[in-house]
Amino acid sequence: MESAIAAPPSDGAPLILLVEDNPDDVLLAKRAFKKAALSATMEVVSDGDEAVGYLDAAAQAGGGGQSAPPSLILLDLKLPKRPGLEVLRWIRANRHYDATPVVVLTSSTEDEDIQKAYALGANSYLQKPVAFNGLVQLLGVLGLYWLQNNLTASPGTAQR
Repeated sequence: MESAIAAPPSDGAPLILLVEDNPDDVLLAKRAFKKAALSATMEVVSDGDEAVGYLDAAAQAGGGGQSAPPSLILLDLKLPKRPGLEVLRWIRANRHYDATPVVVLTSSTEDEDIQKAYALGANSYLQKPVAFNGLVQLLGVLGLYWLQNNLTASPGTAQR
């Protein structure tokens, strides 16, 4: 799996943090990301604890250390070590990420998961497309919406 620590993007490109434990889904996401030609960098962590560790390091470093704060978090729910909903709870409790968009990208269509994700502060809940071209299309739309068109507040300024 990918290293949890990455150098901040040197070109100023937004960073997408993909939290995904399935190596096949990671490979497909990377291929789809490349094919969608997003103007962003993607970092991958493979479990809930790695996600929290990465985000905590980025918050502590203020973006100036080895971990870069993400502009968008794509979060799977079914993760080892710490479930996605617990990661989401941690993200929303951290003032550094209160304005960072979190998109749940999962295979779960269970009403309970959807309701809990939104209650915990997910910005969107999307089912993983089965077909590769669907994933390319989805990532392209996500990049266009969340990284180019959506305006967000500075970290730590969102009102609850």
